[in-house]
Amino acid sequence: MTPDPYFDLTGKIALVTGGSRGLGYQMVKAFAERGADVIIASRKLDNCETVADEVRALGRRAMAYAVHAAKWPSIDELIDASYAEFGRIDILVNNAGMSPAVPSHEVTEDLFDSVVGLNYKGPFRLASQVAKRMYDGDGGVIINVTSSGSLMPLPGIVPYGGAKAALNHMSRSLAAEYGPKVRVNTLSPGPFLTDIAKAWTPEMRESAGNALGRPGNPNEIVSAALFLASPASSFTTGAIVRVDGGLQIGQ
Repeated sequence: MTPDPYFDLTGKIALVTGGSRGLGYQMVKAFAERGADVIIASRKLDNCETVADEVRALGRRAMAYAVHAAKWPSIDELIDASYAEFGRIDILVNNAGMSPAVPSHEVTEDLFDSVVGLNYKGPFRLASQVAKRMYDGDGGVIINVTSSGSLMPLPGIVPYGGAKAALNHMSRSLAAEYGPKVRVNTLSPGPFLTDIAKAWTPEMRESAGNALGRPGNPNEIVSAALFLASPASSFTTGAIVRVDGGLQIGQ
């Protein structure tokens, strides 16, 4: 593939958490196809290695790394390993997350801590530490993946929605703190037919309450991710880019 100049990532180093499946996997492939070397990080090393092999088959370098994306020591080890292997990170995608549906009155403290840890505490650590290194170097781009659940009230996932809303705010604050050398944006997906959709009803997999009337296919996240990761978005920072098929947010 010959990248469009706006979306050319040749020579860039990208780190994607939750990069072994779902939307993260689509981003990894898209970045590699456009010239980036990629670090694929998630809980299961075998899954990361499988994706890393796909990246290498495209002629790019890849590193698979098992990380607990809610634990700061594990995150710090990932950062150190990435810089030891590649020397820098140009693109960071905070994509790992979880959204268990549980009535609010049944949420345990352990579950609350797990949800907030993976969706906010961990991403804060990774983004803040990498942002500082980017700022001290040649700059870079950070994409924090949130959810339409951070922008609209949804029952049964209150800790998740709250953590993702905090991530939205974090993006704006980090953009102000580490600009102009580091751009930080939020990518806000709506319903997508990823692994989570296996638990949906057939109707939910075929239709959605958005303007397009359907969930998104995983590959439909690619153009927005490339926009935020590449020079195409050189004047975009502190923004929320919604890829949700036109959900009626706030109604």
